[in-house]
Amino acid sequence: MKILHTVEFYHPSVGGMQEVVKQLSERLARRGHEVTVATTRLPERHDKVINGVRIEEFAVSGKLATGMTGEVERYRRFVVESGFDIVTNFAAQQWATDALITMLDEIGAKKVFVPTGFSELHHPRFREYFAGMRRWLHQYDMNIFLSCDYRDINFARDCGVRDRVIIPNGAAEEEFLPEADIDIRQLLGIPRDHFLVLLVGSHTGLKGHAEAVRIFGRARIRNATFLIAANDFGRGCARGCRVRQVLFNAWPWRRADGKRVLVASLPRRETVAAYKAADLFLFPSNIECSPLVLFEAAASRTPFLATEVGNAREVAEWTGAGAILPTRTDRKGYSRAEIAGSAAMVEALWRDPAARGEMAERGFAAWRERFTWGGIARAYENLYAELSEVQR
Repeated sequence: MKILHTVEFYHPSVGGMQEVVKQLSERLARRGHEVTVATTRLPERHDKVINGVRIEEFAVSGKLATGMTGEVERYRRFVVESGFDIVTNFAAQQWATDALITMLDEIGAKKVFVPTGFSELHHPRFREYFAGMRRWLHQYDMNIFLSCDYRDINFARDCGVRDRVIIPNGAAEEEFLPEADIDIRQLLGIPRDHFLVLLVGSHTGLKGHAEAVRIFGRARIRNATFLIAANDFGRGCARGCRVRQVLFNAWPWRRADGKRVLVASLPRRETVAAYKAADLFLFPSNIECSPLVLFEAAASRTPFLATEVGNAREVAEWTGAGAILPTRTDRKGYSRAEIAGSAAMVEALWRDPAARGEMAERGFAAWRERFTWGGIARAYENLYAELSEVQR
């Protein structure tokens, strides 16, 4: 099959959506399909074919609700004229999808949409956009949702959309099945006897870094390190996290309780090693769709605690690897962890290694059975094949 995946950003850009499309695209290419990714042009991208996937770059930015600039028409012509069998748009509210949704009837390929959450569904600025979405969803041949109960799939149900299927996110078996080849504790100077709490999430300002430091500080635990593994985004909370690290570690009481905070930007291999070395994954994020990091925690045999965000509760139920922190929702629709109750949950797991071990093994077994990227890519391949057969 000749497959096009469209996504706002792609490798070497790092992020959840980038990882999803990279995993699917490369696996489908290895299975013999001709896969192209249409995405934003990046000056640091030097190769136009990466692991068998062709990259087609466009100098475009923006979204339909606020305006798009750049090579919009060149992008549209490319999609219409390139003879793809399948065109899949990943994520709403960004140009790679928004430039096409008003002209879906002009695209001869079978069209697939992976909305990934509709994060702006209730924002007044997007009212007209989602009024149009009620029509656009019906123009796709299939809509793929990541969970059974979240705002995007519930919106689709309300619109009467029948062409829909649920295919969850996952974690890569090539990364999480082998033993770690890096001693992350030695590399980062983390004592062997320290209880290691991990958060993986970029410095967007919405991954709950500040809340997590407060939870860790409030928890009555001893001899523990809280590692925030994050990529800098230029803005966001990177500077604030470094300030919090210095202030937390400088407090005189730290000498008594043996707790410290460590903020680091780690390459992927070191991040995976940190997952495998961690005793607990703490993720009080403010907004998500279906967080990859929770599947990766399960794959690394690391129990997790997360806010009621995206389908985190569903992932906890699917895997048995996690529990949900006490959470409130603010006026903007963001999830906020309740600090005292969350700290108590961290304390409880710190004191109960048997419970942590049971969560770890349940999560790992569930991941092996249902949430590897190999299995998920086969589900996409089977769906694409069914749609292509209908087209023929």
